[in-house]
Amino acid sequence: MATPVRPGRPPQIRIRRQLPLSPWLFAAPGLLVVGAFVLYPFVSTLVNSFTDRRTLLPGHFVGLANFRELLHDDMFWTGLRNSTLYILGVVPALVVLPLLLALLVRKDIPGITFFRSAFYTPVVASIVVVGLIWVWLLDERGLVNSLLESIGIGRIGFLSDQWLLLLSAMAVTVWKGLGYYMIIYLAALANVPRELHEAAAVDGAGPVRRFLSVTVPAVRSTMVLVAALSSVNAFKVFSEVYLMAGPTGGPAGEDTTLVMLVQRTGTGLTGRVGYASALSVVVFVVTVALMLLVLRADRREDA
Repeated sequence: MATPVRPGRPPQIRIRRQLPLSPWLFAAPGLLVVGAFVLYPFVSTLVNSFTDRRTLLPGHFVGLANFRELLHDDMFWTGLRNSTLYILGVVPALVVLPLLLALLVRKDIPGITFFRSAFYTPVVASIVVVGLIWVWLLDERGLVNSLLESIGIGRIGFLSDQWLLLLSAMAVTVWKGLGYYMIIYLAALANVPRELHEAAAVDGAGPVRRFLSVTVPAVRSTMVLVAALSSVNAFKVFSEVYLMAGPTGGPAGEDTTLVMLVQRTGTGLTGRVGYASALSVVVFVVTVALMLLVLRADRREDA
């Protein structure tokens, strides 16, 4: 038989005392994963950059010798040049083209659902599969050269010429990243008030003028985010160039990027882990500097 509750007195609720370590117990799995796969490799790479460690041999402390060697390494400057050119070629395209694409797919026109899916398909495709498809297309006997030869232009060495190969890899990066950044822009465009466009149209502004005066200022912070993300990804490019240029980095290694140089130097039975770690530290410092420069430029525009 249930005990009657006295009128006017709320039922008593027992509150258990929380243990001080309870939050840490919930966070422990995530912290272990971050520590094992992020913090430990970072600290290990930083320590190894000051040693002469090799794959099968323990290293000895050599101070800044690895970093001094970088300054006299021609392949380092080649990789730095190619990674910098990759930023200059890829970032402007990935800042502007996905925005135009997002404006297009927002329109309610027949068949637009198909194009939305088609534009996003390269994002979910494996980079290895994408790279191999483009290699088959641009090969000396590939589809593109066959079409060019059939119309009398002749075959073009997309994968044998130093600069054409780098431009081809840039095109693959842009093509694969369009859909990803398009989604980011779509989220930003959804927050732009329609009244701004209507007011600009009433004032006589055409589509181009509305794009420059309304759309671009409204999504400027998103453009800065896209510029920062694409800059970091472009500077750390590996898969596209590796698949299209091969492990040697193209003709005479002239298309080698910094990350490819890290992989080539630090792997194998005779890999120079210490020197590759120094290269990795340089890549990390440059990527952080890129993000800081983009954020600083955005703050200056706000001021």
